[in-house]
Amino acid sequence: MKVVAFNGSPKIHGNTYQGIKLITDELEKEGIEIEIIHVGNKMIRGCTACNQCAKNRDEKCVLPDDEVNEWIQKMKEADGIILGSPVHYCALGATMKDFLDRAFYVAGNNKSLFRHKVGAALTAVRRSGGVAALDQLYHYLTYSEMLVPTSNYWNVIHGTMPGDALGDEEGVQIMRILGKNMAWLLKLVENGKGTVPEPELERKAFMSFIR
Repeated sequence: MKVVAFNGSPKIHGNTYQGIKLITDELEKEGIEIEIIHVGNKMIRGCTACNQCAKNRDEKCVLPDDEVNEWIQKMKEADGIILGSPVHYCALGATMKDFLDRAFYVAGNNKSLFRHKVGAALTAVRRSGGVAALDQLYHYLTYSEMLVPTSNYWNVIHGTMPGDALGDEEGVQIMRILGKNMAWLLKLVENGKGTVPEPELERKAFMSFIR
């Protein structure tokens, strides 16, 4: 099994990375392969609402010159996905949001590429806004019918300077438990394949409230 994690922080080894690493350390103990991808320092354009991914159905965003399509394929091939973001004004980092908007829109328009994969999310913050940003991350996971493991509190870890998060004793425990629960859920899904039938994928219903 493999899990791909996305670090939405501009800092490659900042507190978002430390939170991700606490989770992935637990996964690696269970023999799960890990790849961590640094998104937050890249130049990623936002979705332009052109809707070409829905028309082409080729699992690609038509915007050129970045790595979004490569990352979509890594997510498609993975058994689990971790989304980690810093908190900017009580929200996701802008680069991370641009990536997620495009990747999840492509996935949704191409037979729900991420459906029933195991997905976890976390945020790293100095003081406040971590839960608000975490809620934004979970919108992507739940919209995509992903399976979401939990921890014993909200998946937020605190720190100012890179590495400070490791001094957040409660935050460290939250990430560690999340990693253990994610490994367990991944194994449940893997062992259930061919034994427990999946629900049939339904075509999404769209309704306008403007009459």
